[in-house]
Amino acid sequence: MIRNKNYNDTNKLLNEKLGLEPFLIAVHRGSSMGNIIENTLPAFYAAMQSGADILEIDVVRSSDGKFYLFHDGNERRLLGQEKNIREMDSAFIESLNYRNNIGDVVNYKVEKMENALTALKGTGMLLNLDRSWDDWNTLLPFLDQFDMADQIILKSPVNQSCLSILEQHPVKYPYMPIIKKLDEIDEVLSYQDINLTGMELIAKDRDSVFFQDDIIRGIKERELFIWLNAIVLNHKDVLYAKYDDDQSIIKGPAYGWGKLVEKGCDIIQTDWPSLLDNYRQEISKKND
Repeated sequence: MIRNKNYNDTNKLLNEKLGLEPFLIAVHRGSSMGNIIENTLPAFYAAMQSGADILEIDVVRSSDGKFYLFHDGNERRLLGQEKNIREMDSAFIESLNYRNNIGDVVNYKVEKMENALTALKGTGMLLNLDRSWDDWNTLLPFLDQFDMADQIILKSPVNQSCLSILEQHPVKYPYMPIIKKLDEIDEVLSYQDINLTGMELIAKDRDSVFFQDDIIRGIKERELFIWLNAIVLNHKDVLYAKYDDDQSIIKGPAYGWGKLVEKGCDIIQTDWPSLLDNYRQEISKKND
């Protein structure tokens, strides 16, 4: 449970969810398959029907200042374009059609952020906004108009620019830093007026400092949640000691997700929410 008394109302939904389940399920870009495209409302609806508690969403800003849901770098695969979406203006972005999972053009456009927020407001879903930190100066005031601070979790690498913006912004959105080095924990904790709710830990292997139980225990003793990643982006970038979705599906949940639960995580990010939810239900039955 997150017990930061300064932000009880803002963190109420997050606390309620953390108290209901052995761990929460965060779904990477929503659930996409067939004609359902990642980072779109249909993908979020699919994730919600698959046991999601949190939707992980990528945010980009167009060259003329409009916000969309898209993970830049995937323009060729998803839009048939070579140019980075951040260099496109809104008119051009909205002229494009997505490619589906077999590469065919489908009748769906890049999701406008305002449409997604309007649709998801009041649903009880938490939204983790990823890759948005470079635009927080304009994004945070944009978010304020939707009055969704209780549903939104911001994340960023640990750097002075991001932390200063959060500290100075009047609306105290729940925040989770991406922690890759031990000294980053102290750096984040040195900021007094940030709604720090948890930490995403990156561990390349079992020798990583963030695989050690005492470090994890120390973070949880500060009443912060632990977010661990089961997603597999590729075979090069290991997010948590290879205890991931692949291992969980090929060998069995105990070889992947089960190890993350043993580590004491509060949130697991996955590309396979329905399978992870089945495993969570098994854990709940055993606990009962």
